Amino acid sequence: MGNLYRFVEPVVLLLLKKKGRSYGYDLAGGLDEYALTDAQIERGALYRTLRRLEANGNVVSEWDGEENGRQRRIYRLTARGERHLEEWAAVLEHVSRSMDRFVRTVRRLEKQGRA
Repeated sequence: MGNLYRFVEPVVLLLLKKKGRSYGYDLAGGLDEYALTDAQIERGALYRTLRRLEANGNVVSEWDGEENGRQRRIYRLTARGERHLEEWAAVLEHVSRSMDRFVRTVRRLEKQGRA
């Protein structure tokens, strides 16, 4: 499962699309709801993904100060990021169909083996 954390990216894009603007800790809270894997997503993977998305122009961030003086980075999706989310949706739709076909074939072969 070497590329497992690659699937953090579409979830982060989706969360930013839903929320508009958000910071890492808030995004971390939504990872489990939309996770594309059963594995626990490390918070470090979230921040690495956000940095990579920003480096690629899919998100932008800025520092936001709170009343208590604590700074946090706020992220938002760019137009490029919205297109990238649509690309992910198309890829995942194809993967979903392929996985469904795979599972149906395995189940059919299991039934044939029992007959």
